This record gives sequence, structure tokens and C-alpha cells, in this order.
Amino acid sequence: MFKHVLIVCIGNICRSPTAEFLLRHRLKDRDIRVSSAGLSAAVGHPMEDNAMRILKERGIDAADHRARQLSPSMLREADLVLVMEREHLAAASRMAPESSGKLFLLDKWREAEDVPDPYRRTRQVFDHVYDMIERGVDSWIRYL
Repeated sequence: MFKHVLIVCIGNICRSPTAEFLLRHRLKDRDIRVSSAGLSAAVGHPMEDNAMRILKERGIDAADHRARQLSPSMLREADLVLVMEREHLAAASRMAPESSGKLFLLDKWREAEDVPDPYRRTRQVFDHVYDMIERGVDSWIRYL
């Protein structure tokens, strides 16, 4: 049983917090903690405006989010770590090799595609990335 899911991307201001808040929303009646962090986080920064707006349009308030830097202890403490890209799998595995067995792509149960970084891109790109994140999050629900 998973009690803590950690979601990882690079800056922790677009993809991972979007997935964090969406998964938290989907699991609101379950006793599972969901958090996120970045491999090279914009520490202390709120979510990127487009990402926050997309969640808000779906009734999810992410205004409290502040970016956090990923640490080896975060990887060790999580029961499941979901990442956006294959490169993130490798980087997280190097950071905490003992955690490699619980590191997976967010899109593992679908196409196993990387979720591209929408940072500094158009709203249309953010919408596309949100759709990918939503499909990835929803594909994990049955395993949680």
C-alpha cells in the first residue's frame, strides 16, 4: 500500500505540481500523501501562471504551492516516485540508488512517453501537457 507519492520534474513549478495537485484531488478521500519536488527547483517560487490557471479552471486551488528542491531523503521516504522524463529517472536514481525500485514514469501505464516541459511556452502547450499529466495520473489511480 502506498502512503506517500512523490512527483518529480525539473523546476517544480509546472509539471510536478500540476500532477501533485491533480493526484491529490483525485485521491481526496484516501489516506495517501502526495508531494512534489524538482531536480533543479526554482525554490520558493509559486506555480507558473498557466499551470495554476489550468488547475483553477478545473476547480483545483494550487495557490499554496512553493517549489522544493529534491533531496535523497525525499526519495527514500516516498513509497512511490513518479517522474516526467526518462532523464529524471536516471537523475533520481543517481541521487538515491536505493530508491531506484520505486521510480517510474508518470506515463508508465500508457505510452511510457516523456511529459515535455511547457515552461515559457504558450497556453496551448500547457493545455497539451496538462492532458498528458491527467491521463498519466488517472492511469495510476487503480494501483494506489
